[in-house]
Amino acid sequence: MMAATTKVISTRLCTRLLRLVLIAMLMTGSSTSSHAESDRDIERVVARHIEGMLSAGEPGGAAVALRIEGRTLFSSYGSAEFTTGRPITPDTLFNLASLRKVFETTLLAQAVNKGELKLDDPVAKYVVELQQGGDIRGVTLGQLATHTSGLLLPQDHPPWPDWGYTLPEFLRTLNAWRADFEPGKQNVYSHAGSILLQLALERRYGTPIDELIEQRLTRPLGMDSTTLPRRDDSPRGHLSPEHKSRAVQGYDPDGNPVGEPGDQQGYYHWPGTSQMYSSARDMAVFLAANLGELPIDPSLQQAMALAQQSVLALGPRNRQALAWEIILGEGPNIVEKYGGLNNASAYIGMMASRKLGIVILGNRGNQYPNDVGRQILHDLPDP
Repeated sequence: MMAATTKVISTRLCTRLLRLVLIAMLMTGSSTSSHAESDRDIERVVARHIEGMLSAGEPGGAAVALRIEGRTLFSSYGSAEFTTGRPITPDTLFNLASLRKVFETTLLAQAVNKGELKLDDPVAKYVVELQQGGDIRGVTLGQLATHTSGLLLPQDHPPWPDWGYTLPEFLRTLNAWRADFEPGKQNVYSHAGSILLQLALERRYGTPIDELIEQRLTRPLGMDSTTLPRRDDSPRGHLSPEHKSRAVQGYDPDGNPVGEPGDQQGYYHWPGTSQMYSSARDMAVFLAANLGELPIDPSLQQAMALAQQSVLALGPRNRQALAWEIILGEGPNIVEKYGGLNNASAYIGMMASRKLGIVILGNRGNQYPNDVGRQILHDLPDP
């Protein structure tokens, strides 16, 4: 019993030490006098674009983490809660919306690298209730991760319905689904496909998705403020009191509050289908890891690289990777992911060739930080 307790304490201590090391690496040199003038110029570029995205004097704001020259710079704008004036900080928690998808495709890529599953595996191999279905039987894990499965439900596009699914209802719907085109041939963005991918990962490992993300991603990276509530009656079904006190109030595009801080929305009503919350500080770690700038486990680094590889051409200047999207242009390519809800907007983008990246987390719907993030990356001068 003593040995087991000692091992748990040792594991927790190692995680805390790793987090301190990663934070130190992220912040190295960011406050030295040699960078002070450069940092002020960078901040002016960021502020000009972010303030143009926000509505002055109205509800909402944004937290920004910029990775540049091996350092991370944080900026905060607006309010986490308009009526109280609570400010946004690098540790304020935001709804990540669809940024959650790149966490799950990183898990998928890691499993592929380890030989634990294949991108060409039919999803019905793991979600066995689908083996008696129709077109869903031919859909693969890779197609779900690249939005090429053809799966499209009413909850995937406007006009947004006011109803959703329990797990049995979702499985029955999938078994009755008929594809409009051959899977793997076209790209159609599908939230339902991501929910199904999550379910397949859970079945493959016999572990809830929140535990998989924690065990394989957030804990190894020391991302203590990143959480995926289970949406059930367990103690982890909602944000903890400490996390909830740091969560933003979400606002719709007109500035009206939507729900409460830490609010959960969605069309899928079973454990694991909640929305993730994280801070700019935590997402800065995830950003630096995806840029290959942190001393992390090689299998995780390889998984991140695989998830960012182009799989399908979407057009002359767009490519689809595993949830990530790639923007081609005259300058360096941008690997990115956008997430948006009626009360949240989020973006992560990287110029790997310049070791440059940005995270923008907002608490108002339809802010489109993807456009702003790209502009900032392009406008920042080379070191």
